[in-house]
Order: sequence, then structure tokens, then C-alpha cells
Amino acid sequence: MKPLIGVTVSRRSGWRIFPLMALNVWLAGGKAVKWVTLDEADLDKVDGVIIGGGDDISPELYGGQMRLEARIDPARDRFEQTVLRRAFRANMPIFGICRGAQMLNVVLGGTLDQDAYATYGSRFYKTILPRKTVRIEPDTRLERLCGGAPMKVNALHTQAVKDLGEGLAVAAKDDGGMVQAIERIKDPFALGTQWHPEHLFFARRQRRLFQGLIAAARAYQAGRSQTRTVSEDFGSLAGDH
Repeated sequence: MKPLIGVTVSRRSGWRIFPLMALNVWLAGGKAVKWVTLDEADLDKVDGVIIGGGDDISPELYGGQMRLEARIDPARDRFEQTVLRRAFRANMPIFGICRGAQMLNVVLGGTLDQDAYATYGSRFYKTILPRKTVRIEPDTRLERLCGGAPMKVNALHTQAVKDLGEGLAVAAKDDGGMVQAIERIKDPFALGTQWHPEHLFFARRQRRLFQGLIAAARAYQAGRSQTRTVSEDFGSLAGDH
């Protein structure tokens, strides 16, 4: 069976973003299911999770200051926090995109820079086209997936990862030094990109991000199936006595 991936999306923009997510997951060999609320999020039925982009994360979650221009969704914050914590407990593969990368960092105890372009000398872009250059850190999972050459990506964000959460490492930065990708140091697979690879499905290196998630989801699926088989066999043996 194709690995099933739960994809969290915004209540505001999920209707247009999810089809792109589903396309990328399908191209990588998986199948996507949309999650907008916690009631829909059945982690027992999926083999991996994508935390999508969209709304700003409430600064209350990491000790920041509320800004007038922030567009927050506290219900989505609570929903995705719960999904991520359950996924971590289950050792399930995780891919965070833009807000999703930030939420991955916050759930693991990290913080965000709320006005990252004021902090760094990075050029501000707001486009789904690949115009920003990011430089991939050596000896990272991201490098193994996409190679070490500089990568052209898009940019729609104004916030960025500041202090890293527990067990995370920087996987890429832009030319101004702003963090553009993070990853978990150890398995299970947990990767976050500040850019939106779902819009760049025509680019081979961007598709590899989803391929990496699906490969990890296949391994998770196989491990769970083996556990179930062993449990069933044990139950059968116990019933024979």
C-alpha cells in the first residue's frame, strides 16, 4: 500500500494548498489526506505527517510579543502542537513547511524571530517563484537528499527560526544568515523548510524532499506492519494454550 500522509492546512487557505500537497505526495509515491481539525487527525491511520504553511504562530507559545499585523489561529496552534507531539511519541516521519518548520521548532522548545528581515541582511522576497538562494549545510540529511550545491527557492515568510529546539540542527541558511531549513539530528525523519517546495514540483531537488518523507514513511509502515504481525502471532500462540 502507498504510505498515507496526514497534511495539516489552514482553514483559510487549505482548499487551494492541499491539492498541491497531494500532488507532491503522489509524485513521491504516497497518498495524502487533509487535516483541518484535530477530530480529523487519526495518527493511527497514517505513516507520516506534513505540517503545512499559512498562519503565524502565536508568540505566546515561545515568549514573543504579539504584533498587530500578525495573523494567528490559536485553534490551529493547539491542533498542530498535539499532532506533532503524538507523531514524535510514535516515531513517525514529519515534514514541516514554512509555518510547519517553525511549529516543529517551537514544539521542541525553540523560539522564532518575529521580524527576521530586520535582524538579518537577507533580501526580502515574497513570491512562489524560486528567487532566493539558500546554502545547504554539509553532513545533513538535507544535503543527502538534495546535494550540497546552492539551491534556488521561493519565499513567503517574515518570521524565521531563532533559537533551535531540542535535538534540531540548522540544515540551510540564506545569504544573509537567516535559517531556511532545520532537521532532527537523529531518526526518526523530521525536516522543516522555510520555503514552500509544494509550489516547486517542477524542480527535481524539491521533489526529493517529498521523496525523502515517503521513503521514511515506507519504513515506518513496514515497521508497524511487522509489529502487528508479531503481536498477532503472539496472541495466536497464547490462545493455543
